Amino acid sequence: MTDLSHVDEASGAVRMVDVGAKPLSHRRAIARGAVLMAAETARRIHDLPKGDALTTAQLAGIMAAKRTSDLIPLCHPLPLSHANVELTVGEGRVDIVAIAETTAQTGVEMEALTAASVAALTVYDMAKAIDKGMVITEITLVEKTKREVV
Repeated sequence: MTDLSHVDEASGAVRMVDVGAKPLSHRRAIARGAVLMAAETARRIHDLPKGDALTTAQLAGIMAAKRTSDLIPLCHPLPLSHANVELTVGEGRVDIVAIAETTAQTGVEMEALTAASVAALTVYDMAKAIDKGMVITEITLVEKTKREVV
């Protein structure tokens, strides 16, 4: 278990990683996800009984990125300098790309993944009244970068 940063080597207990001695770095993460649905649902995604699913999901994803440390117990609260979620309608699907950026001592991959996940959940919530067969899938980290702050 010593390879796990959130596990204390001596006791095996979970812990928040101490990043206090690490230098500040500009960090960026990109995550993606998808919601698979009936083709008719995808065609109606802007005009559902609850409203425009894409606009609502974009806002929900951005808000979720900002609240990641409230949702995942050992995540550090980060001052995000940028968060964005883009949703694209395809044939029978909505594709989601979430970006999170910060200048901090730890990465923002959990914020990007949380944004993509919550955006997908929001699309699902918005369209569930007309499509009971939707599937949330492909939630994955696409890229993470770190560059020194000068």
